[in-house]
Amino acid sequence: MPEDTTAPTGGQGSTIPAIPPRTHERPRPDGDGEPTATNADRAPGGDQAPDADRAASGDRAPDADRATHADRAASGDRAPSGDQAPDADRAPDGHRVPGGDRVPGGEAPAPAGAAGGYLRVLGIPEYRAVFLAHSLSLLGVVVSEIALSVLVYDLTGSPLLSALTFAVGFLPYLLGGTLFAGVADRFPARRVLVVCDLLCAACVAVMALPGTPIGLLLALRCALAVVSPVFQGTRMATLADVLGDGDLFVLGRSLLRIVSQSALLVGYGCGGLLLTVLSPRHALLITVATFLASALLLRLGTRRRPARAGRGTPADGPLTGARRVLADRRTRLLLLLFWAPPLFCVVPEALAAPYADRIGAGSTGLGLLMCALPVGTIAGELFAGARLRPATRERVALPLLCFMLMPYLGFALAPGLGWTLCLLVLSGAGNAYTLGLDQWFVAAVPEELRGRAMTLNTAGLMTVQGVGMALAGVAAQFAGVPATVAGAGLLGTLVCVLLALSARRGAAPSGALRKNERPKCETGLTTM
Repeated sequence: MPEDTTAPTGGQGSTIPAIPPRTHERPRPDGDGEPTATNADRAPGGDQAPDADRAASGDRAPDADRATHADRAASGDRAPSGDQAPDADRAPDGHRVPGGDRVPGGEAPAPAGAAGGYLRVLGIPEYRAVFLAHSLSLLGVVVSEIALSVLVYDLTGSPLLSALTFAVGFLPYLLGGTLFAGVADRFPARRVLVVCDLLCAACVAVMALPGTPIGLLLALRCALAVVSPVFQGTRMATLADVLGDGDLFVLGRSLLRIVSQSALLVGYGCGGLLLTVLSPRHALLITVATFLASALLLRLGTRRRPARAGRGTPADGPLTGARRVLADRRTRLLLLLFWAPPLFCVVPEALAAPYADRIGAGSTGLGLLMCALPVGTIAGELFAGARLRPATRERVALPLLCFMLMPYLGFALAPGLGWTLCLLVLSGAGNAYTLGLDQWFVAAVPEELRGRAMTLNTAGLMTVQGVGMALAGVAAQFAGVPATVAGAGLLGTLVCVLLALSARRGAAPSGALRKNERPKCETGLTTM
C-alpha cells in the first residue's frame, strides 16, 4: 500500500477511506515506513531488539549498525529463536515488498502505488497461467452456450427449449455454490481447479456425441452450472495465494472481470461466425479442447498448495460451508454489497430487445444496447485499476455503489438510442466500486473459509442476475419497459444507499466488540 493509506485506529463508527498498518507493525517516528518491533519482539527487560540483528545475549545493536531487511535476508542473520523478522510483508524469498504486497515465487518487489497498474500483476508467471486458463475456459463457455442453443433449436424447432438452454445456466449456480462450497477449502486448490476443468470437458464431450437426447443435453448443461461456482470460487481464493491479499489481488481479480466483460462484446459474435463454418457438435469439440488446455495450464503453471481448511478439520456437510460463511454478520453485509447492484443492473439487458423495438433502433441498435454496459464496466475498472491508488479506490467504493444505478432514472423519459447508450455506459462505469470491495472482502474472511466465501459469492452473483431478469420481464409486462428500468434504478439506488450506510456504521452488534476482535478502519467493520 502507498504511504497515504494509513489511518488512525477507529471504532465501529470509523469511516471508510484507509487501511491501518498491519497489526504487527508500527510506523517509525521519522515516517520512513519501516516497521519497528512489537512487544512480542522486545528483548527481556523491555529493551527492544532489532528484528533480525539481535545478539544472542539480547543486547541491542547500535542504530548505526542495524542492517536493513534486505541486508539481513542476504546475510542469513536470524533472531535467537531462528525466525526471521516479521514475514507478513515478505515474499517467500525474504524480500520486503513496498506497500505490503507480497510477490510469490521470488519475483521482484512490486512498485508502490498504481504506477505499474495491471502490468505488475501480469509480470507474475503463476498469475499469467491462471489468466490464460481463465481466458481459454471462458472462450469454451461462450462457444458451448451458442452451439448448444443452436443444436437444441435444430433438433426441436422450439424457441422455448432453445432459450431454456441459457436459462438453466443460472439457478444451478445456487445449488453448486451452497452444496459444494466446502470443496474449495477442503482439498488443495490446484487439484480442485484441474478436476473441475476435466469434469466440464467430459460433460461437453458427451454433448458433442451424435444422438445425445435433448433431456441429457439440458442435464449436462445444468451439471456445468453446478461445477462452475466451485471452480470460480476456488480460482478467486487462489488469487490471494498467488498475489497476496493486498492491491495485487484487487488488480488481478479486476483483470479477470475485464476479460469476462470483453467476452460479452466479442465472444458471441465470434461464436456466431464459427457456426457458419462448423456444425454445432463440432463447435462443442472446441470447447472440450479449451477446457483440457485450461486444466493443463493450471496443472503445470501453478504451485501445489495444501488445503486451506487443514487435514485435521472435520469434513463439512453439504450446507456447512455456506452456513459458516453466512454466520458472520460482516461477511453477510459484504456479500450483499456484491449482490445488490447486479440484481438491478441486468434489467436493461433483459429488456433490451423490446426497448430497441420501442425506439425503432433495429437490430444494430439492439447490439449496441447489449454492449453498452460491458463497455462502461471495462472502462471504469481499467481507469480505477490503473490510475487510482488503493486508498482512493476504497474511498470511492461506497459513493460509486450509491451512484451507479441513478442513470437508470433517465429511462423514465424514454430517451433515444444515443442518450440511452450514454446512460448505460455511465452506469456500467460505476461497477468500479468492486475494486474497493474486493479488498475489504479478502481482509474480512478468514483464510480457511476463503474458498467457500468466494464460491458462495460467485453463486449468489449468478443467481441474483437470473432472478433480476425474470422479475424485469414480469414488471415490464404490466408497467412497460421505460417505467420498469426507471423503477429498477430508483429501487436499486435506495437499496444500495441503505447498504452503504450499514457499511459505514459497521456490521458488528452494538456495544463492545466481541473478544479477540479489533476494528477495521477502512470499512467500520470488525475483523477477528
